[in-house]
Order: sequence, then structure tokens, then C-alpha cells
Amino acid sequence: MAQYKRIFLTGYSYYLTIVTHGRNPILIDNIELLRESFRESKCYFKYSIDAIVVLPDHIHMIITPDVFDEYPRIVKSIKYYFSKHCKLEDEIEQLTSRHRRKYRPIWQKRFYEHTIRDEKDYLRCLEYIRNNPIKHEYVENEKDWKYSSFG
Repeated sequence: MAQYKRIFLTGYSYYLTIVTHGRNPILIDNIELLRESFRESKCYFKYSIDAIVVLPDHIHMIITPDVFDEYPRIVKSIKYYFSKHCKLEDEIEQLTSRHRRKYRPIWQKRFYEHTIRDEKDYLRCLEYIRNNPIKHEYVENEKDWKYSSFG
């Protein structure tokens, strides 16, 4: 199996996708906690959120960290705070190995990351984020989705 390598480049932005465990649609119902999780992460890490969209079961965003190799820790911080404070109403099935390690079934273990190479790439990622609520048929116009930086 090939080893996954993240690319860390000074001064670059990163397109990230974070997905809930089993695509559980808990994010919108817990939007204030998610916002608090971002605020908490900003107490420890300096980064800008250039664009973001929150859907019930995943987040897409473009961030620019001040310290280029901190974005995995930024994501970890957001996920940790949210997981620690999120109240799940139902028990969610998960792998025995995750249960043994006392993981709460809130997030997928990994997240998707893409280093944005140039302005064309940036605009492509931005457009994907902007259109995601339309793609998933939540709204017909991106301005109608209030859980994004475009609404």
C-alpha cells in the first residue's frame, strides 16, 4: 500500500473536505457548535478561511494558514473540539477498532486535502465550493444557502 504524503508549501492555500462518520447529517443541526469549534481552533492557529460551505454531512473550505504545515493540526483541532462537545442522540455503528480506541463516531478518520497551485486552480476550487449546495439539491441559488461564505 502506498504511503500518503501531504504537500506543505509556504504561502499556499489548501482546499479541504471534512466528512462526518458514515455521512451522518449532524453539522447543520450543530452549526453553533461547529462555529465555536472554528473559533476555538483560531485561539491556537493563525489562518484565514477564504471560502467555506457547510452541508449536513461535510464541509468544503479553502484555508490559508500562516504557518504552512499547520493545516492538519487545524483540522484536528476543529474535529476534536466538535467531537468532544457534540451530543449524539443515537448510538452510531462503528468499527470495533475505533470503538476500542474510544473514538467517537463523529468524523471520518481522514480528510481530503489539495494544495492550490495557482489562480486557475483557486478559482476552480472556489467554484466547486460555491456550487456544492446546488449540486446536492439543497438550493437553486448559492446565495440561498446560509451555511456558506457566499450566502
